[in-house]
Order: sequence, then C-alpha cells, then structure tokens
Amino acid sequence: MTAPAGQVHVVPQPGDKVTTALVTGVLDIESYPDLRDGLLKIAAEAPDGLIADIDALAIREPTLATVFSLVAMRIGDWPAIPFTVVTGRTEHRAMFRGMAVDRFVPLHETREIAETRLSAPPRRRAAQLLARSANASGLARDFVRRVCAEWAVPDLADDALLVVTELVENVIRHTASTPRVRLELRQSLLSVAVTDDDPRRAVLLERLSPLEPGLGLRMVAQVARVWGCSRSWSGGKVVWAVLTRRTAGSGGRDGE
Repeated sequence: MTAPAGQVHVVPQPGDKVTTALVTGVLDIESYPDLRDGLLKIAAEAPDGLIADIDALAIREPTLATVFSLVAMRIGDWPAIPFTVVTGRTEHRAMFRGMAVDRFVPLHETREIAETRLSAPPRRRAAQLLARSANASGLARDFVRRVCAEWAVPDLADDALLVVTELVENVIRHTASTPRVRLELRQSLLSVAVTDDDPRRAVLLERLSPLEPGLGLRMVAQVARVWGCSRSWSGGKVVWAVLTRRTAGSGGRDGE
C-alpha cells in the first residue's frame, strides 16, 4: 500500500552506541523539512553514530535525495558523529549516484554492514546535570575547569568557561529547565553543549546596555569556531559551540 503524499515518519531506534532512524513514507517537497528536521533532532541525542534506514521510503524526485547530504553537512561540526544510509533498493542507489549524494554519505545495503563500517572518531566525553540555582553557572565553571585539567587542554579552558557561563545563564534566565552540560574532545576540537527542555531557539542579540548581565551569545560566536542551536528529539534544544586550538578564524552558524 502506497503511503500518502507529503508524509514521512522518522522513528529513532537507539542502540548501545549507534542510533538507527527508521524512515518510512513518501519523501516529496512537502515532507522534505520533516525528514531533515527529524534526522537532525535524532542526531542531537545519538551518542556515537547515526544510521538512516530508508528501505521503506519512497522518494518522488531524485533531487530530494540531497536532503541526506544536507543532514551530513549540518551534523559535521556538531555533534560530529558519523552518518550513513541503509537501503537495498536499486532506485535509491541510482538517485544517490546521480545527485552525487554518495560522495558525502556512505550507502550500505544492510544495517549490519553499516554498523560494522561506521567508524566514530575517537573522543572523550563528560556530562553534568546542574541544579536550578543562582549558582548554576558557577557550578558549570567548576565542572569545565576540572574536565579541562583532566583532559590537559588548559589553552581551551578560558573560552570554554566563557561559553558555558553564557549558555547556562541563558537556560536559567529564559527557561524553567534544569541545564545539562556536555563536553566532548576530539582531536583539537572541544565542544561545549548545554541542553534544556524549552523548544524556543537561542537567538543572537546585542545587549542594550553594557550593564546587562551576561556576555551574550555574540561573545560565544566570537570565540567559537562554529556554534548553533539544534532541536532535540525529546522536545527541547541543545545550544552548542565548538572551540579549536587553532587561533586563525572563528565563525558562527545556526545548527537548527
């Protein structure tokens, strides 16, 4: 039975490390955003890798297959996990080749093969749940100092302290959530991410007065290689920034 046009269903199936997104329905111009956003939300909570199983997905036009290239590029900076697609359908493979999607996204016939070949970059990870309090940002800074010392990255500590202070204070000021801090180190990159349960996106604004509290997301954007705000599958959001030991250049991009 053919699924109705304009409907795509994305269901996460978490594993020990790798999460599989089971994708069914029909991918057309109407359902394109649903598939894109669904995969990005799952990626925000996937520990070490994401597999999209599209064997039961009908793709109306070959150009729509580029959604998988877009997802791969969007998660390349954060959460920086490997992403691959599983399908046994020859028409899918032809679309991926024709649109050069297979240059950006590995394609495998089965989940078993995909899991075997999915290689996550080596990384270190630490997380801390903070109580909602006036001292939440202070506790976050203590956590960041300790982890940066353990990981021997003192050169990144100052920027990481600035970032975590702003992100945690934003959660306390603008939501009713409990902030959750996550640090990850891979090669020369340190990511600082703060999760909350409020779906409203973080917005880059100038302070109206230098006396206003907080350094603002503009300071985060200045010190980070890249930063963004990603919705999570659980319904909240993750605001994140990636810091690098390289001194040349920094940038910002909305990861939503």
